[in-house]
Amino acid sequence: MVFQEFDQLLPWKTVKQNITFALMNGGRCKTKAEAEDIAREYIRKVKLDRFEDTYPHMLSGGMKQRVAIARGMAMEPDILLMDEPFAALDALTRRQMQEELLQLWEDTHFTVLFVTHSIEEALIIGSRVLVMSPHPGQVKAELNAHQLGHTNVGDEAFAGLQKRIHDMLFADRILEEEAAPHA
Repeated sequence: MVFQEFDQLLPWKTVKQNITFALMNGGRCKTKAEAEDIAREYIRKVKLDRFEDTYPHMLSGGMKQRVAIARGMAMEPDILLMDEPFAALDALTRRQMQEELLQLWEDTHFTVLFVTHSIEEALIIGSRVLVMSPHPGQVKAELNAHQLGHTNVGDEAFAGLQKRIHDMLFADRILEEEAAPHA
């Protein structure tokens, strides 16, 4: 799992040690050497090679997130759960992390269950987008890859998909406002 908080790393362990710790204690690796080899591979994938011996307090927020992603991916789970992992990042770092996640997915084709409140992010990352209703959470709509078409951010088709999802999300609220008596 990868969460939205940056403080998910063990502060007394380096980047590589955080990943090897998970590999050893999660049962994926039996030897430290094997764990270190796998850790280095995933550290390379998230472009943090120069920082493998760095402690978390010396990393930026985006770098900490990349370590958390590398640790999650190194475990090679059937499904990687990501709960708003980019929510606290600035816009530029967030976009860079989205692109890096997509590239990592292209390299490995793992399954990701990615939770986000950003319509744009869902369209950028998703191949299947579930639109949820508030309390109680229920699936209001499902869009699959062929419906998404992976259009480019900013083009007309992308904007149309954003509006379509926005309208689905707020349809109930709009109906309530229309039904309310005007003062």
